[in-house]
Amino acid sequence: MRTLRLSLKSRRALLGLAFISPWLIGFIFLFATPLLQSIRFSLSNLSVAPGGYVLDFVGLKNFKDAILVDATFNRILVDSVGAMLLNVPMILFFSLFTATLLNQKFKGRTMARAIFFLPVILASSAVAAAESAGLINLMGDISAVDTSAEGGASFNVVSIVRMLNDVGLPMAYVDYIVEAIMRIYDIVSSSGVQILIFLAALQSVPGSMYEVAKIEGATAYESFWKITFPMVSPLILTNVIYTIIDSFAGSPVTEAIYQTAFKTQNFGLSSAMSWLYTLVIGLVLVVVGWVLSRRVHYN
Repeated sequence: MRTLRLSLKSRRALLGLAFISPWLIGFIFLFATPLLQSIRFSLSNLSVAPGGYVLDFVGLKNFKDAILVDATFNRILVDSVGAMLLNVPMILFFSLFTATLLNQKFKGRTMARAIFFLPVILASSAVAAAESAGLINLMGDISAVDTSAEGGASFNVVSIVRMLNDVGLPMAYVDYIVEAIMRIYDIVSSSGVQILIFLAALQSVPGSMYEVAKIEGATAYESFWKITFPMVSPLILTNVIYTIIDSFAGSPVTEAIYQTAFKTQNFGLSSAMSWLYTLVIGLVLVVVGWVLSRRVHYN
């Protein structure tokens, strides 16, 4: 009896199919139907009727209303995209810098890694639900804070601006750095997964490459830009895409779409807003992915 032997390409294809099968099954049975239903809603006017609802086809009217009639959707969408363009470089720089530090050998390294990943756990929906239900209190007692020394816990932004200006940086860079300092909490809380991905990439870099570079007389700065950065560059693209999607997940646009659907009961307009939002995200991902993929070094 002849045994069926698969080629290496076929085995890899089956392995890839098995890898995505959980997502594929979930998409077919849980996500495909609501996705198609949202398309119907976006092209129709939904009215509640006894025993269900009635859809009246209106074409692209909901999309026109979202863009031309709604007073806040365009502004919120543009503000969200602008905030994302500012946040992504901050988060990526902080994540790579922190992962590089955590990859060094020092006492308490495991505890330090857990501390930087802790905001991801605290920001999860389960913890948020427990806090809103009163089961836990992450903020502590505000009355216990000593406010006798007014301004003692703050820092002088003006002195930071003057120091950066004295260095000779352009004002645009100074504003960006100050903005990053003022939003350090948001950056840290959004960088846990990215730090973990960069840390895994750094640990996969062969130590022999650094040993050879050291023998050749390369400095730590040169080793980073000639070895570390090219080796982790494929994960930079991964982290950029993840950060963009994560920044849109909890944006004000999502809240506006929810309010339109469940507060004003305008499900058609809400679905149109959702699809416009999805198209904007998809366009941003395509442009960013195309630009970065041309500069990624695959090993």
